[in-house]
Amino acid sequence: MVERAREIVARVRAEGDAALFDLGMRFDGADLRPTGLVVTAEELDAAERAVPSDLAGAIESMIERLRALHERQLPQEWWDERDGVLFGEMVRPVARAGCYVPGGRAAYPSTVCMTVVPARVAGVDRVVVCTPPSPDGSVPPAVLFAASRAGAELVVKAGGAQAVASMAYGTESVPRVDVIVGPGNVYVTAAKREVSGDVGIDSLAGPSELVIVADATAGAALLAADLVAQAEHDPLAATTLVTTDAELASRVVEELDADVARAARHDIVAASIGLARAVLVDDLDAAAAVANDLAPEHLQVVVAEPREFLPMVRSAGAVFLGPLSAVPFGDYGAGSNHVLPTMGTARFASGLRAADFVTVTSVTELTAEGAGRLGPEVAAIARAEGLDGHARAVEMRVRDA
Repeated sequence: MVERAREIVARVRAEGDAALFDLGMRFDGADLRPTGLVVTAEELDAAERAVPSDLAGAIESMIERLRALHERQLPQEWWDERDGVLFGEMVRPVARAGCYVPGGRAAYPSTVCMTVVPARVAGVDRVVVCTPPSPDGSVPPAVLFAASRAGAELVVKAGGAQAVASMAYGTESVPRVDVIVGPGNVYVTAAKREVSGDVGIDSLAGPSELVIVADATAGAALLAADLVAQAEHDPLAATTLVTTDAELASRVVEELDADVARAARHDIVAASIGLARAVLVDDLDAAAAVANDLAPEHLQVVVAEPREFLPMVRSAGAVFLGPLSAVPFGDYGAGSNHVLPTMGTARFASGLRAADFVTVTSVTELTAEGAGRLGPEVAAIARAEGLDGHARAVEMRVRDA
């Protein structure tokens, strides 16, 4: 898989659009040569008309919630001046961002919003969305509607490793970007790893994860529904119940049997729930230790006093407190982005933020006073490190001052 992704990346880098046309036919069954790779204005207009008004309103509301969230996340420029030294940091958006939106099992207008909105909030000039086409060469109307309303400038009909490569290196139709974000399958993840360093990436996504910490106050039916909701993402989605109450765990298992049997995506849910775990612990301190060790993408806390549990949480992509705060609320923009760290990387990584689309640059300006004051100290350290050139460059400023 890694080698195959590497071959695809190399081919797109060398052949550009020609490789995208060929690979789109091979993997998506879509012949895009007659119409081109880029979604047209006519297709966007048709999507506007095709999306039902209630869905359109829901997407627009989600976009507004995400804007309100991500506007709080941008780092601020700051400046200070002390003893002849002006110093600070300037914040600048990247010029171009690429957003990968999966297809295949379902259409994901929510992922369009989750990736495009923070880029636009950050001030990115050009946002490109890549998403796999259907065999007839179309893109789901809800995805196109979301892309238009969220502020994407270009939607490209390309999926998988080839889409990542096209954004990383550019083709005749796809501009080269500075940052690529968004979840995808194992080939997308392998391609992101391959291009990382030539372009910025958000993370290397794995299967979705949920850990629920619950005590005797939790309702078994609600917990089972939450586990199924997570399981329908992917056959490999990882779901774990950590509880202080053995009876609750037994009731959840009983509820799960019925819920899995009637699940609309039964095969996916059954495969995932087959991998689920229940962990019985002595107290909430032990529950927190288990949760922190797993460092899950989503942590749901359903205990008598969930806010009192929160200070014990060290590692999680997103936390949902209390029995009413189901993870799907966060999946659709209620207080969280849904592009989150997986595979235990919440130990050191965060979910997608507006700050991921900016660079922070240090700025320094010395006056004669500042150079004279700091010069001898800097020269002394430089010479101690064997860097006489550094010391001389500083001392010349001191003499000139």
